[in-house]
Amino acid sequence: MTFEQRINNDLKTAMKEKDDAGKRGIRAIKSAILLAKTDGSGREDFSDADAITMVEKLIKQRKDSVRIYDEQGREDLAVVEREEIEVLQRYLPEQMSDAELSDAVKAIIAQTGASSMKDMGKVIGAARGQLAGRADGRAISTEVKRQLTGG
Repeated sequence: MTFEQRINNDLKTAMKEKDDAGKRGIRAIKSAILLAKTDGSGREDFSDADAITMVEKLIKQRKDSVRIYDEQGREDLAVVEREEIEVLQRYLPEQMSDAELSDAVKAIIAQTGASSMKDMGKVIGAARGQLAGRADGRAISTEVKRQLTGG
């Protein structure tokens, strides 16, 4: 089953179960797929890696919204965004633990031959490629920085 088929089936299920948060989250993914397909780039298909990247972007947008709503005291709006984040996270692979992330970054540093902060971009690029969907970009960046500075 392709990612798109899974989304369509899950949307039908959410509609039958009257799951409002599920419908909103899944429709957001469906909308993002449609936008990507019609953006003029000529892409008609979606790989799993593309889908993971897209879902991560949707989650990041919602986390930013939650932060803003919390700052403005709008808990009613923040709750809606948190519900959607929960739905969107179902479509990501299992997240790495801190120890797994540390080990993975250590291996990537060894692969790339990085030795200082000058090599941070190279390491982060490789890490995001290898760890796509399994670790948050901010967590990857923090861990790379920590290891390259010897911290």
